[in-house]
Amino acid sequence: MLDVVNLALPFFGLIFLGLVFGKIKRLPESGLAWMNFFIIYVALPALFYRILAKTPLDQLGQVRFIVGTTLATFCAFALAFAIGLAMRRGHIAESTIAALAGSFGNIGYMGPGLALSTLGPEATAPVALIFCFDTLLLFTLVPVLMAFAAPDRKPIGATAFEVVKRIVTNPFLVASALGAASAAAHFEPPVALERLLAFLQNAAAPCALFALGVMVALRPLERMPWEVPFLIAVKLVVHPVIAFALISLLGPFNETWVATAVLMAALPPALNVFVFARQYDTWVAQASGAVLIGTLVSVVTLTSVMWMVKTHALPALLFR
Repeated sequence: MLDVVNLALPFFGLIFLGLVFGKIKRLPESGLAWMNFFIIYVALPALFYRILAKTPLDQLGQVRFIVGTTLATFCAFALAFAIGLAMRRGHIAESTIAALAGSFGNIGYMGPGLALSTLGPEATAPVALIFCFDTLLLFTLVPVLMAFAAPDRKPIGATAFEVVKRIVTNPFLVASALGAASAAAHFEPPVALERLLAFLQNAAAPCALFALGVMVALRPLERMPWEVPFLIAVKLVVHPVIAFALISLLGPFNETWVATAVLMAALPPALNVFVFARQYDTWVAQASGAVLIGTLVSVVTLTSVMWMVKTHALPALLFR
């Protein structure tokens, strides 16, 4: 268990430091603008480019794995969306952000570093696949559902154009596509560029986790939104269970791939939940609460999953 604590502590410790110093200094949120730009457009794209560029191309063609993990995320999204509809009296926009909180984990900020630290380099390919296809799924579902929720609905063509634009301009997905292309072409960047990318990759997780803590600190939770505990339960408990069941059904897969799928599904709600909420100006306070509470609760749940992974205590594949 001590090994698991040693693995998890740096990740949660960085979030906690950001939370503490965000409370102490009370710097304006605008002060994070360049940090956020660096994380989203420079450091994390470098991370995902290197992950995919160094992954053998044959490992990126695991269709059954892609179907299993993406379908698990969709099931979690659908369940959380149903909870949102029930508790928000059919309000589609609020239910969409609620669904995001119940399905979209911190696969950008926490996922790669945590999975690779826990499982080693063999987790590189499954991490990359989960990130790419979960992001594609959710960055498609949210704009489409929000278009249906808008009182002045846009034409289908305009909505489709908006969805495609969001996908093709997303810096994470662009970097992932370039990484996959580099893997296919066996491209080796010049030494100086490779060192620069490695330098940026190493900065991605610490900066992102610290910024996450600060941003949560700048949005104090006045009261517990009453639907949030149900959504947190979906994200931290139901989602990994669904992922494990589907991967077991569609397998068999290497033990590392199974463990990566469960670990990535067990991640707390991503900061993107709040970003989308603010962008569409709906369910904003609840989104902030979901990120904060989900991150705090995941100290127990995610650490437990890490312990099961490290001790090989995950149950035997159910459908082998």
